[in-house]
Formats: sequence, structure tokens, C-alpha cells
Amino acid sequence: MAVLAGKLAARRSDCAPLAGKSTLNRLELSRPEPTRSAKLTADPNAIEALLVDLFLDAHKRTPRQITLDLDATDDPLHGHQEGRFFHGYYDGCCYLPLYVFCGRHLLAAKLRRSNIDGASGSVEEIARIVRQVRARSPRVRILLRADSGFAREAMMIWCEQNRVDHLFGLARNARLVAEIEAEMAQARIEAEASGKPARRFRDFTWSTLDSWSRTRRIIGKAEWTGGEANPRFVVTSLKREEAKARHLYEAVYCARGEMENRIKECQLDLLSDRTSAATMRANQLRLWFASAAYVLLCALRRMGLAHTQFATATCGTLRLKLLKIGALVRISVRRVSIAMASACPWQHEFALAHARLR
Repeated sequence: MAVLAGKLAARRSDCAPLAGKSTLNRLELSRPEPTRSAKLTADPNAIEALLVDLFLDAHKRTPRQITLDLDATDDPLHGHQEGRFFHGYYDGCCYLPLYVFCGRHLLAAKLRRSNIDGASGSVEEIARIVRQVRARSPRVRILLRADSGFAREAMMIWCEQNRVDHLFGLARNARLVAEIEAEMAQARIEAEASGKPARRFRDFTWSTLDSWSRTRRIIGKAEWTGGEANPRFVVTSLKREEAKARHLYEAVYCARGEMENRIKECQLDLLSDRTSAATMRANQLRLWFASAAYVLLCALRRMGLAHTQFATATCGTLRLKLLKIGALVRISVRRVSIAMASACPWQHEFALAHARLR
């Protein structure tokens, strides 16, 4: 890695040396403030800001509109780590990290205890990200998208007060289901006649009995499939003239599911769930290390592998095909030579990525 990054000599005046495993371990075990014996420390605010800066730097021009996806997932724990709690939904002890993505770009990875509401702290994270994005591009339009776990009054109020559009799933209840009874009856008749699933949509305004401060636009999906009803609902600040009900649900909201593939890449391909350190501070750093690896591979896809068969490959595929390659390393007094197999099946893509990154 030092050879590839051009940082082989630790004493070069024009660049800092790369940190080794021991240095990273000392960083994990560091304290918030440096001490006489432990001078190495991490700046959480700078790390969080860096992820957003890299996202903004990836665009020559900031898009007119961006969509921020939020989601929480479980990080199973098998020891006695700080902040360890049992979570009933996941049926085990875990952390509950919060992720924020914009397409393939990772903007935030916040480690949290699991004895909280899934939306806890999300307003603060989104406020920080939006503030940083608008500092560089004040006129960008932002859509916030998430499942029903984030459809909280505090989140929706913040969005409406800060010029951020929102599109959240909404947990169904008897009142909501009653609103789409006619559409559900029509869908059932069509499904029984055709033998295939059928769906209808209804666009209406609605409010809770006491938890919401105002009425909001609701899209209700009345679907009859497999011989039973499957009602679904979303709440949004988008106007009817901007997006019709069916398009808003099927094309805009359902695209949120792609974010779950990005979380799988972080956890399964890049081992972001290796949070086995004793403290939450150390485990948060481990999560950020994995997040940095994801950002690097995302940049490799975007800049080095565009228009190749790996342009949309997962991080696991990139590791297997382009990084886990056997090579013979010879170190002499004057140089380090790396000999790679000429029969490598992905040598063309490897060479192309190397040339583009240079």
C-alpha cells in the first residue's frame, strides 16, 4: 500500500507516512484528548465532515436535486462491549448503527446503542449533513427518504422548516386501512378475475389524532396478492403536481430498497460489523475505518472502472477480482519490484484502473 500511495519513505518531507496496524490500534484505544503518554487521538467531527466533503468533491457540479436515504441496521455483539443491549426485533444483543447514503455515496455511519428508537439522533445527523451541503451549494434541492421507522413528527417538522422534502413509509392502522377500502375492493375484483396481483392507489390528506401538528399528504397502496390484502402507505411533503401517486410510490419510494444493498456491502464485504473492542469510541472508529474502505472502493468504481464490467460491481467482487491477487515482491536497496501473473484474467481492467487513477 505504501508503494502504491507513493509513501514508502516514512521521512519524506512532502507527505506523511502511512499508519501501520499498531498505530491504528493505538488510535482505537486513544482518549478524546491527547495526553503526555498517548498523543494520538481522533477528531470525530473532522471524520464525519470528511465523508460529506468527499461526496461533494465527487461531482464536478453539485446536482440540482439529491436524495438522502436513511436506514438503521443491527450490528450483532458477542462479547461485553460498552453499550451492549438486547434488541427484541433482532433477537440478540447488538448495536444499532445509523447510515445515510446518497445513491452509492456514503455520507454518515453513526454507531448507536440499541436500547433507543430507530430514529433517535437522525434529526441531528441530517441537519449536520444538510448544513454542510448547502454551505457549498445553497440552492440544491434535497429529498429525505426512509422507511416508517423514521416517520416521526420531529423529523417531518424539521424538514418542513428547513426546505427539505421528505418521503417516509407510514405504519398502517385501522383508520388508514379504512381510507382505501373502495380501492382495495376494486383491486380484489381485478385480481380474482385475472389470477394476478392487482393494485390501486389513493392520494389523500390525513392526520393522526394527537401526535401530528398538521395534516399531510398520504399515498395509500391497495394491493390484493396471494389471496389477501397488502395495504401500504407513505407520507410526503411533495405536491401532487410534482409526482402522481403511483409514480411516487413505485418509482421514487421503492427505490429506497437499493440502500440496503449498500449496507450489505459495508457489513458483509468490508466487515463493518467487526465491533469487538471494549468501548463504543473504539468501535465507532472501526466503523469509520470500514466506511473509509467503502468510500475508496466507491471512488475506484467511479473513476478507475467506469464503462468496464466492474463499473457496478459490489465491493466484495472488487476485492476478489482486483485486490486479492497473488504477486511476488522483491525488495532491493534501490527499489521494490512487484511481479504479477501474466495469466491474471482481470489484468486489462487492473491496468486500465491503474492508468486512470494515475
